[in-house]
Amino acid sequence: MVFQSLLTVVALAAALQGSHAALTRRVTCPDGVNTATNAACCELFAVRDDLQQNLFHGGQCTAEAHESLRLTFHDAIAISPALEAQGIFGGGGADGSIAIFSDIETNFHPNIGLDEIVELQKPFIARHNLSVADFIQFAGAIGVSNCPGAPQLAAFVGRTDATQPAPDGLVPEPFHTPDQIFARLADASSGEFDEILTVWLLVAHTVAAANDVDPTAPGSPFDTTPSIWDTQFFIETLLNGTTFPGTPDNEGEVAAPVQGLLRLQSDFAISRDNRSACEWQSFVNNQEKAQAMFQFVFHDMSILGQDINSLVDCTEVVPVPAPVQGVAHFPAGLTVDDVDLSCAATPFPTLPTDPGPATTVAPVPLPNQSS
Repeated sequence: MVFQSLLTVVALAAALQGSHAALTRRVTCPDGVNTATNAACCELFAVRDDLQQNLFHGGQCTAEAHESLRLTFHDAIAISPALEAQGIFGGGGADGSIAIFSDIETNFHPNIGLDEIVELQKPFIARHNLSVADFIQFAGAIGVSNCPGAPQLAAFVGRTDATQPAPDGLVPEPFHTPDQIFARLADASSGEFDEILTVWLLVAHTVAAANDVDPTAPGSPFDTTPSIWDTQFFIETLLNGTTFPGTPDNEGEVAAPVQGLLRLQSDFAISRDNRSACEWQSFVNNQEKAQAMFQFVFHDMSILGQDINSLVDCTEVVPVPAPVQGVAHFPAGLTVDDVDLSCAATPFPTLPTDPGPATTVAPVPLPNQSS
């Protein structure tokens, strides 16, 4: 019921936004090609096109898109009202500090590996007239738009850039317990991101891979369809683990069900925690929910630490992603008997199993440092 009510609100807001745009006098942008409902959005068309052509390989859901989305979270979540209440600087949230002070923040343990996408994005930041804070969130939204099945994510301009680095210790780690992660996200969001919304944020792992959890297996994806925004991540996280993509016993990693997959300890634990297990299972074969809930929570995450009344909504510049490809399924060789049932309240959905020999998954190619 909560999902249906919120989905109705999201759909109504989208409809109202569409009808408002239709009634609003549009501004012709200086490029003579595009129009926008607000002149402040005009500069984003050139940024979008540059990103698509020169970072996202002509509009592909590749590692650069995955890492750009990851960067949005690692920048935005570094804010702590609890520290501020103690008179300690608690970070500025979605303020671009991870790129502005990259020599400091990308050395924080949870941010290891993000130096690559930060360095790839810096030339784009240099040649466009956007705040670093705006650019990071916009690049993440554009990257996700290349993933079939994804929602159209929010884009705002007008954020204030950081003047000092965020403190260490504010980004969750894959070896953290559910209690630690739930508490951290609740603090960052002043209580909004509870156990349920934490699961919504983790929808992002449907297009994700790890390069540094197991250094012997870089690019190991979290599900079998890392370039498609679908619900396979929620299915496959609940399957019993039997294998590792490289070496076992890495901090923050547990066994995965398919050769080539990497399973984070935190995903494993949250998917089975009694506070979040049923919400986790509710995403299985629910594409509409995987779109709407992440669209909702990304909107709020992307403006943490900022005054929304000072921002301009430029979501219209973000392309609408292509429809999802494929159907929810068990990987070949696996069935419902391999599911670690963690939600007693509802039965696990009935799904087909892919035919053929047992599924294996190739690594996601690493970001191209020369692009």
